[in-house]
Amino acid sequence: MRKLIFPLCAVMVALFAVGCANPEQKLGRGLDNTYEIVRLGEMRRSVEQTAIFDSPGEGYTTGLVRGFDRSIARTGIGLYEVVTFPFPPYTPVATKDFSVNPVYPESYKPQLISDPLFKTDTYSGFSGGDVAPFIPGSRFSIFDN
Repeated sequence: MRKLIFPLCAVMVALFAVGCANPEQKLGRGLDNTYEIVRLGEMRRSVEQTAIFDSPGEGYTTGLVRGFDRSIARTGIGLYEVVTFPFPPYTPVATKDFSVNPVYPESYKPQLISDPLFKTDTYSGFSGGDVAPFIPGSRFSIFDN
């Protein structure tokens, strides 16, 4: 047992000294993409883009189907990256069809949650930010300047 302690310690030090930025980024990207099925950013973006560029009547039919397909595909990519995050390659998957970061509709700009933890105001007790960004379709912001 004593003969194994030093080699095991050396292996542990080598593993921790190398760093883990690439697997960490791959896991984070995978978790972001896996959350797409709940967030529905691709769905909202596809409906908005179809209504603007194709025709307003097709926004809720063609855009809804296209957005659902893209949401399922992004969720699948996320699950793949979560399962394979310890193994190379660490580059993003399907960058030709999907952006690396989750997408939002053009009419929505993500911000920090309106919470005293992020932005404190000593006089009123609250400040600007998204009210409920985790609820799909909630784009109301307070103090949006």
